[in-house]
Amino acid sequence: MPRTAPAPMSATPNAPRLLPLGDTAFTVEFGTTIAPDLHARVRGFAAGLAAAADAGALPGVIEWLPAFASVTVFFDPDNADPDALAAHLLSLARQTHAVPLNGATWTLPVCFDEDFGPDLDDLAARCGLDRAGVIARLTGAEFSVWMLGFLPGFPYLGGLPAELAQPRLATPRTAVPAGSLAVADALCAVYPWTSPGGWRLLGRCPVPCFDVRRSARPALLAPGDRVRWQAVTRSDFDTLAADFTAGRADPDRLRAAP
Repeated sequence: MPRTAPAPMSATPNAPRLLPLGDTAFTVEFGTTIAPDLHARVRGFAAGLAAAADAGALPGVIEWLPAFASVTVFFDPDNADPDALAAHLLSLARQTHAVPLNGATWTLPVCFDEDFGPDLDDLAARCGLDRAGVIARLTGAEFSVWMLGFLPGFPYLGGLPAELAQPRLATPRTAVPAGSLAVADALCAVYPWTSPGGWRLLGRCPVPCFDVRRSARPALLAPGDRVRWQAVTRSDFDTLAADFTAGRADPDRLRAAP
Protein backbone atom coordinates (compact mmCIF):
# COMPACT_ATOMS: atom_id res chain seq x y z
CA MET A 1 0.00 0.00 0.00
CA PRO A 2 1.49 3.43 -0.88
CA ARG A 3 2.57 5.51 2.06
CA THR A 4 3.02 9.23 2.52
CA ALA A 5 6.60 10.39 2.91
CA PRO A 6 7.49 12.57 5.90
CA ALA A 7 6.24 16.09 5.34
CA PRO A 8 9.10 18.52 4.80
CA MET A 9 9.88 20.90 7.61
CA SER A 10 8.16 24.21 7.01
CA ALA A 11 10.04 27.49 7.10
CA THR A 12 7.57 28.57 9.74
CA PRO A 13 9.05 28.05 13.24
CA ASN A 14 7.48 25.11 15.07
CA ALA A 15 5.27 24.18 12.12
CA PRO A 16 3.98 20.63 12.58
CA ARG A 17 5.39 17.81 10.51
CA LEU A 18 4.21 14.27 9.89
CA LEU A 19 6.51 11.27 10.38
CA PRO A 20 5.49 7.70 9.44
CA LEU A 21 6.13 5.22 12.25
CA GLY A 22 6.16 1.78 10.72
CA ASP A 23 3.07 0.68 8.80
CA THR A 24 0.45 1.41 11.42
CA ALA A 25 1.18 4.81 12.96
CA PHE A 26 2.03 8.42 12.27
CA THR A 27 3.79 10.81 14.63
CA VAL A 28 2.74 14.44 14.40
CA GLU A 29 5.59 16.56 15.74
CA PHE A 30 5.18 20.16 16.90
CA GLY A 31 8.80 20.70 17.92
CA THR A 32 11.81 19.00 19.42
CA THR A 33 12.08 20.56 22.88
CA ILE A 34 10.25 20.24 26.19
CA ALA A 35 8.37 23.51 26.53
CA PRO A 36 4.95 24.50 27.91
CA ASP A 37 3.86 26.25 24.69
CA LEU A 38 4.61 23.20 22.55
CA HIS A 39 2.84 20.90 24.98
CA ALA A 40 -0.19 23.19 24.94
CA ARG A 41 -0.35 22.60 21.17
CA VAL A 42 -0.06 18.85 21.79
CA ARG A 43 -3.09 19.08 24.10
CA GLY A 44 -4.97 21.07 21.48
CA PHE A 45 -4.22 18.50 18.79
CA ALA A 46 -5.29 15.64 21.08
CA ALA A 47 -8.56 17.47 21.76
CA GLY A 48 -9.06 17.88 18.02
CA LEU A 49 -8.47 14.17 17.49
CA ALA A 50 -11.05 13.34 20.14
CA ALA A 51 -13.63 15.60 18.49
CA ALA A 52 -12.89 14.14 15.05
CA ALA A 53 -13.16 10.59 16.38
CA ASP A 54 -16.49 11.38 18.04
CA ALA A 55 -17.73 12.72 14.68
CA GLY A 56 -16.64 9.53 12.90
CA ALA A 57 -14.00 11.41 10.90
CA LEU A 58 -11.06 9.14 11.79
CA PRO A 59 -11.93 5.73 10.29
CA GLY A 60 -9.45 3.07 11.22
CA VAL A 61 -7.77 5.08 13.99
CA ILE A 62 -7.27 2.96 17.12
CA GLU A 63 -5.76 5.38 19.62
CA TRP A 64 -3.31 8.23 20.02
CA LEU A 65 -0.58 8.89 22.55
CA PRO A 66 0.60 12.42 23.40
CA ALA A 67 4.23 13.07 24.34
CA PHE A 68 6.16 16.23 25.24
CA ALA A 69 6.01 17.81 21.78
CA SER A 70 4.32 15.22 19.58
CA VAL A 71 1.36 12.88 19.27
CA THR A 72 1.54 9.37 17.79
CA VAL A 73 -1.64 8.15 16.10
CA PHE A 74 -2.09 4.40 15.67
CA PHE A 75 -4.39 3.00 13.00
CA ASP A 76 -5.54 -0.26 11.43
CA PRO A 77 -4.22 -0.26 7.83
CA ASP A 78 -7.03 -2.58 6.77
CA ASN A 79 -9.63 -0.01 7.77
CA ALA A 80 -7.86 3.26 7.05
CA ASP A 81 -6.48 4.99 3.96
CA PRO A 82 -2.95 5.94 5.13
CA ASP A 83 -2.54 8.74 2.59
CA ALA A 84 -5.91 10.30 3.38
CA LEU A 85 -5.29 9.93 7.11
CA ALA A 86 -1.85 11.53 6.81
CA ALA A 87 -3.29 14.53 4.99
CA HIS A 88 -6.13 14.83 7.52
CA LEU A 89 -3.75 14.69 10.51
CA LEU A 90 -1.41 17.28 9.10
CA SER A 91 -4.29 19.60 8.24
CA LEU A 92 -5.71 19.21 11.74
CA ALA A 93 -2.29 19.85 13.27
CA ARG A 94 -1.88 23.07 11.29
CA GLN A 95 -5.23 24.31 12.60
CA THR A 96 -4.47 23.34 16.19
CA HIS A 97 -4.63 26.00 18.88
CA ALA A 98 -2.92 25.79 22.26
CA VAL A 99 -5.13 24.37 25.00
CA PRO A 100 -4.47 25.14 28.68
CA LEU A 101 -4.24 22.43 31.31
CA ASN A 102 -7.75 21.05 31.69
CA GLY A 103 -7.40 17.88 33.73
CA ALA A 104 -8.03 17.04 37.36
CA THR A 105 -6.03 18.39 40.27
CA TRP A 106 -4.54 15.81 42.63
CA THR A 107 -3.16 16.23 46.14
CA LEU A 108 -0.98 13.18 46.70
CA PRO A 109 0.73 12.17 49.95
CA VAL A 110 4.47 11.57 50.06
CA CYS A 111 6.75 10.53 52.91
CA PHE A 112 10.26 12.00 52.93
CA ASP A 113 11.86 9.65 55.48
CA GLU A 114 15.54 8.96 54.81
CA ASP A 115 15.07 5.37 53.61
CA PHE A 116 12.40 6.56 51.18
CA GLY A 117 14.51 9.47 49.92
CA PRO A 118 18.13 8.29 49.80
CA ASP A 119 19.13 11.12 47.44
CA LEU A 120 17.39 13.94 49.30
CA ASP A 121 20.38 15.06 51.39
CA ASP A 122 22.73 14.96 48.41
CA LEU A 123 20.30 16.94 46.27
CA ALA A 124 19.90 19.50 49.04
CA ALA A 125 23.66 19.94 49.32
CA ARG A 126 24.04 20.31 45.55
CA CYS A 127 21.34 22.98 45.54
CA GLY A 128 22.66 24.84 48.58
CA LEU A 129 19.62 23.91 50.66
CA ASP A 130 18.76 21.69 53.62
CA ARG A 131 16.24 18.84 53.65
CA ALA A 132 13.45 21.10 54.86
CA GLY A 133 14.16 23.57 52.07
CA VAL A 134 13.88 20.90 49.37
CA ILE A 135 10.68 19.50 50.87
CA ALA A 136 9.17 22.98 51.16
CA ARG A 137 9.86 23.69 47.49
CA LEU A 138 8.44 20.35 46.37
CA THR A 139 5.26 20.66 48.42
CA GLY A 140 4.87 24.35 47.53
CA ALA A 141 4.93 23.78 43.76
CA GLU A 142 2.17 22.69 41.40
CA PHE A 143 3.21 20.12 38.81
CA SER A 144 1.58 19.32 35.48
CA VAL A 145 1.37 15.88 33.89
CA TRP A 146 2.90 16.22 30.46
CA MET A 147 2.90 12.60 29.39
CA LEU A 148 2.94 8.96 30.51
CA GLY A 149 5.74 6.68 29.39
CA PHE A 150 8.72 4.45 30.23
CA LEU A 151 6.44 2.22 32.35
CA PRO A 152 2.63 1.90 32.45
CA GLY A 153 1.39 4.83 34.52
CA PHE A 154 4.80 6.54 34.82
CA PRO A 155 4.00 10.29 34.82
CA TYR A 156 6.44 12.89 33.54
CA LEU A 157 5.70 16.02 35.57
CA GLY A 158 6.70 19.54 34.61
CA GLY A 159 6.92 22.35 37.14
CA LEU A 160 9.96 21.34 39.20
CA PRO A 161 11.37 24.50 40.83
CA ALA A 162 14.46 25.52 38.85
CA GLU A 163 16.69 25.49 41.92
CA LEU A 164 16.04 21.74 42.34
CA ALA A 165 17.04 20.75 38.80
CA GLN A 166 19.91 18.25 38.82
CA PRO A 167 21.05 15.65 36.26
CA ARG A 168 20.29 11.96 36.59
CA LEU A 169 22.56 9.76 38.64
CA ALA A 170 25.81 8.80 36.94
CA THR A 171 25.10 5.15 37.80
CA PRO A 172 21.41 4.10 37.70
CA ARG A 173 20.01 1.83 40.38
CA THR A 174 19.12 -1.70 39.38
CA ALA A 175 15.89 -1.53 41.42
CA VAL A 176 13.90 1.56 42.33
CA PRO A 177 10.98 0.79 44.69
CA ALA A 178 7.47 1.35 43.41
CA GLY A 179 6.00 4.64 44.57
CA SER A 180 9.36 6.45 44.66
CA LEU A 181 9.09 10.19 44.10
CA ALA A 182 12.04 11.16 41.93
CA VAL A 183 13.52 14.08 40.01
CA ALA A 184 15.86 14.35 37.04
CA ASP A 185 16.86 17.49 35.17
CA ALA A 186 13.74 19.70 35.16
CA LEU A 187 11.22 16.89 35.67
CA CYS A 188 9.56 15.03 38.52
CA ALA A 189 7.99 11.56 38.46
CA VAL A 190 6.68 8.65 40.52
CA TYR A 191 7.79 5.11 39.71
CA PRO A 192 4.62 2.98 39.45
CA TRP A 193 6.56 -0.30 39.47
CA THR A 194 9.81 -1.56 40.94
CA SER A 195 12.28 -1.10 38.09
CA PRO A 196 15.77 0.08 37.23
CA GLY A 197 16.13 3.85 37.15
CA GLY A 198 18.57 6.71 37.36
CA TRP A 199 16.38 9.50 38.76
CA ARG A 200 17.17 10.97 42.19
CA LEU A 201 14.89 9.51 44.87
CA LEU A 202 13.43 12.02 47.33
CA GLY A 203 10.45 10.27 48.93
CA ARG A 204 7.70 7.74 48.43
CA CYS A 205 3.99 7.97 47.60
CA PRO A 206 1.63 5.29 48.96
CA VAL A 207 -0.98 5.75 46.21
CA PRO A 208 -0.57 3.24 43.34
CA CYS A 209 0.07 5.05 40.05
CA PHE A 210 -1.17 2.04 38.08
CA ASP A 211 -3.75 -0.43 39.31
CA VAL A 212 -5.41 -3.02 37.09
CA ARG A 213 -8.32 -3.14 39.53
CA ARG A 214 -9.30 0.27 38.16
CA SER A 215 -10.24 -1.24 34.81
CA ALA A 216 -11.75 1.94 33.39
CA ARG A 217 -8.66 4.00 34.22
CA PRO A 218 -5.75 1.90 35.51
CA ALA A 219 -3.30 4.82 35.29
CA LEU A 220 -3.92 7.19 38.19
CA LEU A 221 -2.78 10.33 36.36
CA ALA A 222 -3.47 11.56 32.84
CA PRO A 223 -1.83 14.20 30.64
CA GLY A 224 -3.24 17.60 31.51
CA ASP A 225 -3.70 16.78 35.21
CA ARG A 226 -2.11 18.86 37.96
CA VAL A 227 -0.37 17.42 41.01
CA ARG A 228 0.52 18.86 44.40
CA TRP A 229 2.53 16.90 46.98
CA GLN A 230 1.51 16.73 50.63
CA ALA A 231 4.11 15.61 53.16
CA VAL A 232 2.94 12.85 55.53
CA THR A 233 4.52 11.02 58.45
CA ARG A 234 5.78 7.46 58.25
CA SER A 235 2.83 6.30 60.32
CA ASP A 236 0.37 7.95 57.94
CA PHE A 237 2.25 6.51 54.97
CA ASP A 238 2.05 2.97 56.38
CA THR A 239 -1.68 3.31 57.03
CA LEU A 240 -2.39 4.72 53.58
CA ALA A 241 -0.23 2.11 51.84
CA ALA A 242 -2.06 -0.70 53.63
CA ASP A 243 -5.47 0.79 52.80
CA PHE A 244 -4.68 1.25 49.10
CA THR A 245 -3.12 -2.21 48.80
CA ALA A 246 -6.20 -3.81 50.37
CA GLY A 247 -8.58 -1.75 48.25
CA ARG A 248 -10.06 0.00 51.28
CA ALA A 249 -9.13 3.49 50.01
CA ASP A 250 -10.41 5.19 46.87
CA PRO A 251 -7.73 7.33 45.17
CA ASP A 252 -10.43 9.52 43.63
CA ARG A 253 -10.90 11.17 47.00
CA LEU A 254 -7.50 12.80 46.35
CA ARG A 255 -8.74 14.20 43.05
CA ALA A 256 -10.56 17.45 42.38
CA ALA A 257 -12.59 17.78 39.18
CA PRO A 258 -11.33 20.13 36.45
